[in-house]
Amino acid sequence: MSLPSFKLLRPRSLRQAVDYLARHGDDLMILAGGTDLLPSMKQKLFTPAYVMDIRGVDEIRGIHVRPGAGVEVGALTPLSAIEDSEFIRRNYRVLHEAAMTVASPILRNMGTLGGNICLDTRCVWYNQSLQWRRSCGFCIKKDGDLCHVAPGGKFCWAAFSGDTPPALLCLAAELEIAGPTGMRRVALKDFYTKSGDARMRLERNEMLTRVFLPEASAGWRGSYMKLRIRGSIDYPLAGVAVALKKNGGPVEAARVAITAVNPAPLLVAGVDNALVGKQIDEHTATVVAELAAKTAKPLTTSALTPEYRREIVKVYAKRAVMAAVLP
Repeated sequence: MSLPSFKLLRPRSLRQAVDYLARHGDDLMILAGGTDLLPSMKQKLFTPAYVMDIRGVDEIRGIHVRPGAGVEVGALTPLSAIEDSEFIRRNYRVLHEAAMTVASPILRNMGTLGGNICLDTRCVWYNQSLQWRRSCGFCIKKDGDLCHVAPGGKFCWAAFSGDTPPALLCLAAELEIAGPTGMRRVALKDFYTKSGDARMRLERNEMLTRVFLPEASAGWRGSYMKLRIRGSIDYPLAGVAVALKKNGGPVEAARVAITAVNPAPLLVAGVDNALVGKQIDEHTATVVAELAAKTAKPLTTSALTPEYRREIVKVYAKRAVMAAVLP
């Protein structure tokens, strides 16, 4: 499969990138690592008139510690840089573990944190060639008006399959977004729409520039576990992130988030009530596992059955809670 025709834009500053967005936003797509965008363009899922390669915008790259405020991570930072960061490993362990599992080492060198946050949702009815999709009458996410996952429904159930967003949700991360009217800041938990097609609250003339990790989340214990067919390369078919604030005694605060089993990554409700003030043991971990399984709403968006993926969420949530308290 070949790429469609497009004009390549290469801004050298954030200001120039925003200018391009203001001029061509409706007909432009942003290329950071390109590990998801380029295969999708070959499948004719996207046929933009302009592709803006932002790899020359160095001001939104790197991990920067801001004493008293936390950590600022540029959206263009490679996932391998997060994996290799000793600071991230010591202070934001759940993010480190999630970044380590993305795709393969070569793809982590190319893929970026911002790209993983803005990853397109996936579905067996959507991520196919143009010829295959045409033979099925297309779907509500692209060129059609029907969701094959939930026939008759007008809601897109394509699953969000990024690994780092559930970890970032557990850390109460915030995003900086740039556009023609300036910068705005939004909590990651408010960034996703929970719909598989219009998945993000990001305008076509805006771009993600930075991710902020609050100092209050530093030092939390964490764990991330994912299900995938192959031990490398594959997207998660179910993923669970856990972060606990615990200093020898009972749990002081806790967050659990899931991915790949809903149209958006989601925090699991009720985790604080289940864990705060308690020690981690088989019982408390099982309670959290049940909550996570109730939050998961997998449908037939992958090769594995929804029932199996929901059960795996339960198993991995329990294991991740137990693993989070290990040294």
